[in-house]
Amino acid sequence: MAFMNFPAVRIENLSFMYPGQAHHSITGINLTIAAGDRFGLFGPNGAGKTTLMGCMTGILDFTDGSIEIFGEKVSRKNRSFCSVLGYVPQEYSFYQELDPLENLEYFGAMSGLKMPAIKKKSEELLKVLGLWDVRTKQVEKFSGGMKRRVNIAISVMHEPKILFLDEPTVGVDVQTRFAIMDYLMELNRRGTTLVYTSHQLAEAQNLCNNFALIDQGNIIAHDTLEHLLAAHEAEGLEGLFIKLTGKAYRDSDV
Repeated sequence: MAFMNFPAVRIENLSFMYPGQAHHSITGINLTIAAGDRFGLFGPNGAGKTTLMGCMTGILDFTDGSIEIFGEKVSRKNRSFCSVLGYVPQEYSFYQELDPLENLEYFGAMSGLKMPAIKKKSEELLKVLGLWDVRTKQVEKFSGGMKRRVNIAISVMHEPKILFLDEPTVGVDVQTRFAIMDYLMELNRRGTTLVYTSHQLAEAQNLCNNFALIDQGNIIAHDTLEHLLAAHEAEGLEGLFIKLTGKAYRDSDV
């Protein structure tokens, strides 16, 4: 497939309701993310960010609307889109009792890589992400920042064309946050599209070049930060966020 001939993501009229809920979590969303973009998705707790990311990655089975990833339809019946995407969830997604090398070998095999490619890619990632010296130590003994880096390494083993990141730096120290951001920028320079959500708005402002704000299940703003700030007469992403979504407390994220 000629990936760059398609948008990275095309969403049309997407709605989603969790079983047992009286109202949709997201409603009638239309969104296009260009190939090679560094796209930020932001909103208050309960706005629908995690739900939308779950739909885009195929984790949630939506029934209303459509999503395409580089031209491939996202659905339970068509899993071919999975080969081009990586996903870094909020939760740790690996085997704590294994070491980083064993985790990468396992998940690399699950993604269809052969052992020579797995060994080469594992060494590359563990060195780039500062984990080579602890490659044979149990992950359960790692700090939070080290575990975050293992999560990222697993997600990019198969060199995805698009990487979804849900709070990838939550709970890490400043040094680790900068290291992760530098690595994500390098991935993007090599052609990987990034779709990123976080409550770290200063971090987001440095990483992303296009933004969408979601609130109450709807996209309420979508553009470059420069255009959004000018249009809404706001100072910085945090000021824009507060101006468009208010200062009231929100429920837990969905």
